[in-house]
Amino acid sequence: MMLRILIVALALVVSSCSSPNRVRYNAPQEAFERGMERFEAGRYDIAIQYFQGVFDFGRTHEWAADAQLWLARSYRESEQYLLAANEYTRFTQIFRSDPRIPQIEFELAMTYHDRSPAYQLDQTDTERAIRQFRLFITRYPDHELADEASRKIAELREKMGRKAYHAAELYDRRELYEAAAVSYESVFDSYYDTDWADDALLGAMRNYLEYGRLSVRNKKLERFNKGVENYDKLRQIFPDSPVLKEAEQVYLKLQAEIDALKQAS
Repeated sequence: MMLRILIVALALVVSSCSSPNRVRYNAPQEAFERGMERFEAGRYDIAIQYFQGVFDFGRTHEWAADAQLWLARSYRESEQYLLAANEYTRFTQIFRSDPRIPQIEFELAMTYHDRSPAYQLDQTDTERAIRQFRLFITRYPDHELADEASRKIAELREKMGRKAYHAAELYDRRELYEAAAVSYESVFDSYYDTDWADDALLGAMRNYLEYGRLSVRNKKLERFNKGVENYDKLRQIFPDSPVLKEAEQVYLKLQAEIDALKQAS
């Protein structure tokens, strides 16, 4: 009997020690208000517990929507972005008529923006963020955050363009001229509105010049002409580009190769 009492007492001690930060509240308003206090103090881990506690009393009372929103924000502030995205999404599903839905959808997009890594890494979250911002603009074109969403898209596309340009550079450095030329052209086609577009056209020109020089005679003209086509694009679309002078020098070399072929034929 004494052994059983000792086991029960030990279990109670272990149980009480295992959750020292267990939060307490008696009503949804109390849980929410304590959660806000912790959020404002930067104690997001404790705030999360209180906001989750609001739902112990259901999801139809007056504090539920606010708790859902601040739960998502708490996860975002603590850099738990996937959990934040889940909670923002849950808000849009449960509280569809809430007037804050546009704001919530913008913050949802920001969770993917916040997860967007350095350009060298996988850009799945960058692409997801761009899709979410575009969806926001489509749904709320006159919203006060629409311009900010456009700026975020431009910022993220710069990163995507840089990644694509970096991939083309790798072919360039390995002297894989055909792959490099095609990759540079792809950068321009996909990211024409970024700072990498004019550099990409110049890269395509350089590599078509070298590719043409190494090609069999009946393919040379076609490849030199592709280099010239990229010069024409660069000159017409980016007349003030800082790479235009260098591009002119490459163009002259391309033209010289074309003239030599015509004279030899």
